[in-house]
Amino acid sequence: MTHLPPMPVDYLDRILVGDCIDSMNSLPEGCVDMVFADPPYNLQLGGDLLRPDNSKVDAVDDDWDKFADFARYDSFTRAWLAAARRVLKPEGTLWVIGSYHNIFRIGTALQDQGYWILNDIVWRKSNPMPNFKGKRFTNAHETLIWAARDRRAKRYTFNYESMKELNEGVQMRSDWLLPLCTGGERLKGEDGKKAHPTQKPESLLFRCLMAASNPGDTILDPFFGTGTTGAVARRLGRHYVGLERDPTYAAIARKRIAEISPLADEDVTPKPSKRSEPRVPFGVLIEAGLLQPGAVLIDPSGRHRARVRADGTLSASNSLGEHRGSIHQVGAAVQGAPACNGWTFWHFEAKGGRLPIDHLRQQVRAGL
Repeated sequence: MTHLPPMPVDYLDRILVGDCIDSMNSLPEGCVDMVFADPPYNLQLGGDLLRPDNSKVDAVDDDWDKFADFARYDSFTRAWLAAARRVLKPEGTLWVIGSYHNIFRIGTALQDQGYWILNDIVWRKSNPMPNFKGKRFTNAHETLIWAARDRRAKRYTFNYESMKELNEGVQMRSDWLLPLCTGGERLKGEDGKKAHPTQKPESLLFRCLMAASNPGDTILDPFFGTGTTGAVARRLGRHYVGLERDPTYAAIARKRIAEISPLADEDVTPKPSKRSEPRVPFGVLIEAGLLQPGAVLIDPSGRHRARVRADGTLSASNSLGEHRGSIHQVGAAVQGAPACNGWTFWHFEAKGGRLPIDHLRQQVRAGL
């Protein structure tokens, strides 16, 4: 069972009921690792939306989504973005989701305040609501902006290898095909109706948190609603801070999160990136006795061979000439290529066949 590190602060793993801007301004500066924000979209609905059979669509018509004009919406946006930036750690990042109604205004506001956009993500819905009037294209996506706290941030969290594994070993793209929140995942009130009109699917939050946070990090959601961010954070071994002005939504979120047990640490720890792994020079393999001077390395095709030297260099000869240098230099030279990753190009003979010398490097890293 996962045990989150003890954190003696009274805002962690809590839902603070009240105005989100006031609540953020009451928190310590630089206290959260990531913000996920699902703000009001300011949909500007002009009346009831009906299906072809004249049944009414349960649209977002709550007071919290209504603003008198764009100026007031922009003022609200700038205020909450400024408050969020203050509580973010220098290496922290912000995710904000929206539709065509608001995301462009939010993008301008966050850039004006010093945030640095890393990606815009298109959440393509596999089951979007159709356009019943037939006067526009079906709105089948929403946009997420992922931004660093400022342009100078270089050490923000991005679990590239984990995202690649989630995508069957292929680099994950910025268009995500995920379904809407429906069925058993959709929370209902006592009347059987949706508890919240804009509940996001847990799969969306799962991907964002797995991509940009680590176990033990603190995730702030200033528009907490019924607690999807908190539910996913708790399951993945992260702390959460939920800000919600509606006590009814907050009560639903508390009950929902209380029923979740965190996963084991070993099951939620992201795969480390190759850049974060300890640097192991090729010569260390020789010093450790994993390769002997004089050993012959072979490329995957068997066309190129190189001899290991005691000083950690390779020597080789072919029709292109005599070559001596690092595993990368000699790998490139024998191919007549501008560059080469010698760790994956050169192989050694092992029981069961040839293996890349990177296999030996991983043995060394495992012992560090």
